Amino acid sequence: MTTDTKLHVYDVLAKCFIQEGVSTCFTLMGDANMNWASTLASKGCRMIYVRHEHCAAAAAMAYARKTGDVGVATVTCGPGVTQLITALPAAVRAHLPMVVFAGESPIKMGWYNQMLNQGPIIEATGAAYHPLHLPERMPVAIRDAFLQARRERRPVVLGIPFDLQERPWTGPEQLPTPSAQIMPRLSPIPPHPDDVAKAAELVKSAERVVIFAGLGAAQSKAAAACRALAAKTGALLTTSLPARGLFHDDPYCIGISGSFSTEVGLEYLAQADLVIVVGGSLAFHAGGGGQLWRKAKMLHIDIDPVAVAQGQEVAKNHLRADARLGVDALTAAIPERGNKWRTEAMAARIRDTKPDSHVFEVEPDLLDPRELIASLEKALPADWELVNSGGHCSWFFAQMPSRPNERFLTIREFGAIGNGTSFAMGVAAARPDKTVVLFDGDGSFVMHIQELETIKRHGMNILIVLLNDGAYGSEIHKLRSEGFPDTGSVFGRPDFAAIARGFGLEGKTFSSLTDLPKLVQEFSKKGGAAVWDFHVSDRVTSPTIRRAHPAKHAAKSA
Repeated sequence: MTTDTKLHVYDVLAKCFIQEGVSTCFTLMGDANMNWASTLASKGCRMIYVRHEHCAAAAAMAYARKTGDVGVATVTCGPGVTQLITALPAAVRAHLPMVVFAGESPIKMGWYNQMLNQGPIIEATGAAYHPLHLPERMPVAIRDAFLQARRERRPVVLGIPFDLQERPWTGPEQLPTPSAQIMPRLSPIPPHPDDVAKAAELVKSAERVVIFAGLGAAQSKAAAACRALAAKTGALLTTSLPARGLFHDDPYCIGISGSFSTEVGLEYLAQADLVIVVGGSLAFHAGGGGQLWRKAKMLHIDIDPVAVAQGQEVAKNHLRADARLGVDALTAAIPERGNKWRTEAMAARIRDTKPDSHVFEVEPDLLDPRELIASLEKALPADWELVNSGGHCSWFFAQMPSRPNERFLTIREFGAIGNGTSFAMGVAAARPDKTVVLFDGDGSFVMHIQELETIKRHGMNILIVLLNDGAYGSEIHKLRSEGFPDTGSVFGRPDFAAIARGFGLEGKTFSSLTDLPKLVQEFSKKGGAAVWDFHVSDRVTSPTIRRAHPAKHAAKSA
């Protein structure tokens, strides 16, 4: 640590981040960011020192989603920046505001081992990249980066040569006004009366209405408005995967719409004649093209309603408005009518029917993942924070209908596995007073297993639940459905419990669910971090895979 009392550029840059309200930063240090990161820590910012740059960005993504604020990460130049490339497209597509302080190689040198033209690589992901090469302008540029991240809801990466960071500060003493103070304060958009009238006529002519809420409905606090509209129209309720749990206690909620739909949900969606999408992106995997409700018209209530999404024609009817204000106006515009569709018998069927009733022959000493999830649903305390990772296992983990949306996080954009541990760390940083439960698969978990050390070192309260089928679950089932050998997707089951203990965490292996409630109670009392490895059968295929990849051939010989 320097004893020089004269300010350096990195001192002022750290002050700029503190002035922006940054209290948590996910970090992996190198030559091009270490002086700045150390100074930021000395000014009171909590630094989460991870073991891989990807994990810094992924943890910041979850932190941004959970707090509603800008997620902040920092990496060094060159290889530090290239490690971000898988995380950034997901953050862009999930509309997550982030600022990443990335170094650049020193501009005074003609050659540097980690030199790289970083801008095109970052911009290829959809994130913004700003090289900052004039120290006197850097404070304003940092403020503007936070403003851009907040306004555009995407990551902004700052490239700052580390030789410039080490220069004495000769710029102005006063820092610019923070972004939060000059960010436009925009009121929610009310709907136009003519659009409300057209939408009301559409609802009046419908017999079987489904109200489909996306994350925008959750963020605009439109859940109660959606329930009121459903009650007035006799509609069923459903959500996208990220909004899962928004109507968790409503008897007429059929769960998730799309690839993660239950059997009953698919049946009722197919009967719908009008789907009202509230604050949703109409993504392909959510059934946005109407593949799940082929008889239905679609009405999209959103501040930016769309006709085409992800290569599909979607809604032909639109109501441009804030989700809550749009639904409230529509509810007021339609008359009371009898329950044309939903009944108490329907509510009982939604409540009592299993998400997936397909019968599989499960091997002795292995678990059916569906039974595991049902047991966890009963055993886990209601106030624990749930994080669902990606991959084949995520369908099973999503089927926990009693859990509210505010306690659930998933970020699946870009389709990358290996993010679960990082997301759990981000949630743990955002909710340090809560227990976080990560649901992950063995293939995803092993990609960044080094972060167990980070969890231990930072004292994070995370229970990691592994659905361990000894393989890459999606690939093994897809290969089998096509009649190909599953060689290359099967890896066996390492002793994850022993690995966890090697990192100083608790580790347990499960082939039975008998002691699960008792062990949950014990963990709840003592806290800490643990890895619970549940050995499940690789014969149990999720409905998502069965629908998308029906068995075509007998497996070929290896």
